[in-house]
Amino acid sequence: MCSCTVVRVSTTLTPVRVPPVRPAPRRRTRVLALPEARWALASTVAFLAALALDLGGLPWWAYGPPYAVAYVTGGWEPALEGLRALRGRSLDVDLLMIVAALGAAAIGQVRDGALLIVIFATSGALEALATARTADSVRGLLDLAPSMATRVTEHGEEPVPTSELTMGDVLLIRPGERIGADGRVLEGASEADQATITGEPLPVTKGPGDEVFAGTLNGTGVLRVCVERDPADSVIARIVTLVEEASRTKAPTQLFIEKVEQRYALGIVMATLAVFGVPLLFGAGLTDALLRAMTFMIVASPCAVVLATMPPLLSAIANAGRHGVLVKSAVAMERLGEVDAVALDKTGTLTEGTPEVSAVRPMPGSGLTPDALLALAAAAEHPSEHPLGRAVVRAARERGLRVADARDFAAVPGRGVTAVVGGRVIGVGRAGDPVTGSVDLGPDADAAGVPGTEDGDTVVLVTGDGVPLGTLALTDRLRPHAPVTTAALTALTGTAPVLLTGDNARAAARVAEATGLVDVGADLLPEGKVDAVRQLQDAGRKVLFVGDGVNDAPALAAAHSGIAMGRAGSDLALETADAVVVRDELATVPSVVRLSRAARRLVVQNLVIAGTFITGLVLWDLLGHLPLPLGVAGHEGSTVLVGLNGLRLLRESAWRSGQVPFQGTQG
Repeated sequence: MCSCTVVRVSTTLTPVRVPPVRPAPRRRTRVLALPEARWALASTVAFLAALALDLGGLPWWAYGPPYAVAYVTGGWEPALEGLRALRGRSLDVDLLMIVAALGAAAIGQVRDGALLIVIFATSGALEALATARTADSVRGLLDLAPSMATRVTEHGEEPVPTSELTMGDVLLIRPGERIGADGRVLEGASEADQATITGEPLPVTKGPGDEVFAGTLNGTGVLRVCVERDPADSVIARIVTLVEEASRTKAPTQLFIEKVEQRYALGIVMATLAVFGVPLLFGAGLTDALLRAMTFMIVASPCAVVLATMPPLLSAIANAGRHGVLVKSAVAMERLGEVDAVALDKTGTLTEGTPEVSAVRPMPGSGLTPDALLALAAAAEHPSEHPLGRAVVRAARERGLRVADARDFAAVPGRGVTAVVGGRVIGVGRAGDPVTGSVDLGPDADAAGVPGTEDGDTVVLVTGDGVPLGTLALTDRLRPHAPVTTAALTALTGTAPVLLTGDNARAAARVAEATGLVDVGADLLPEGKVDAVRQLQDAGRKVLFVGDGVNDAPALAAAHSGIAMGRAGSDLALETADAVVVRDELATVPSVVRLSRAARRLVVQNLVIAGTFITGLVLWDLLGHLPLPLGVAGHEGSTVLVGLNGLRLLRESAWRSGQVPFQGTQG
């Protein structure tokens, strides 16, 4: 919980007009904001002017200069980049296009060469726009976080840049404002639109104790929020950072293509010389041979192949980031789609990792009702910081019970607590320990090294002056989406996930039964989880491991892919995993696997499209007569088509198609 206290100011909050609740404006790159687009437009305008003069029958000195402008404006940048690459002993396919255009001009085909430059420049502009729109989806996340916030101090309210906020600051969030930092509500009641962070379609009610996130939109109420994270570590900042880092990586498919690209480009040059020289040896005309060779160089260039891989993967990374799943690299995104087996941790992954009271059982003859027994236990546990103690107190408050004051509180680590409540010494702890006496709860009481177990629950004994009063059963609550998530993962991989946990066999069996799992490994140390993952992989499976704790880090590292639950996950697990579920939404795990598979399918589609166009156009040029303008249109059209096809995964529908339907709270 937040450690700060509410700062009260003497001034009355000025009434404010409730502004309409609108989503943050999307930052979209304007077409003409890109230099590639401006140069392409200039080249196109010059070409159209020259074409009109040319077709109008005017002399060459009238239409020649506009053609020259079209060549220069559309071709100078790729030519410069190509020459730089050549100086670095690398052959850029862009340079091949420029050489082909200049070759056309050299043999009097100025119009065709200019058309090549225009289409090539337009294609480059469209590729730049596609890349910019992908980046927009990442940068747009930054627009969600406001640049200023209202901080409450002892002297009143002051506007401050959100970058200067520190943990413990108290913020005033007015209606319609975006929340400036991750924190917890201290006062007030409202609702927050968290769709940009969690994907939840409806606003979520917020009150004292509830967590809120930077960039989410406050509704109609006024909130006071305690900052719990440095702005640089907020959920929205982590999403932006990790997605940007992922965008700088290259997937194995892309690396392979780039490795082959240089050899392929050199092969094109050699083949072009052959296409030019062989017909000359058999008596073909110079102009026809050169046109055929230049057309071959253009249509055989691998521009579309080079663009086939990264747009789908980067689009998938950006889309997943918008929904709170941070995939750390293009490599990780590609590998996620390869998994065919899943291993799941229990505590903190399938379950929430927070105990809750599941049963209250007074002893016969104690004279206590369940509520009275729970109230006594909560009074004794109230000063305790132990998770079980907090669960007992929370259960009492949820039932609306009055928790009496306690004195002489004492805690024995690992055993329990005692306190004087209403003149009686109340003990809460393990049966047989000094705090509760020697009452026997059964042979399995110490099986898991916890206060006692019963059908997978943790059981504690409540005593009064050493006399047993009753027992409380506590359980780790199953996540609401756990059953439907395991079912979705089973459908994806064809086999049910494996449950791997360090918890006792009874607790593991209970969770397995609730989630429909059969293959269970319990009482596993970290190396035991690693061994189980490796056994699956030795059998030829590509394993996805999902976990959250320090003890899960070795298995996350050993698996083909690893996903960490981010909200309560340990730093080591978050660093080791390939992807992080920021908001602990378990249902996003199958969604991101489906998204990765969709990205891999689009990569294959793009490679097929590119290969089909190249093969068809090359055969047309070699076996028939392919006009240069048509070859240019086919080559550049396939490049643009491949780029736009990859960007389909930026759409919201791409995520929704893999979303797990929620079927109510389980557990």
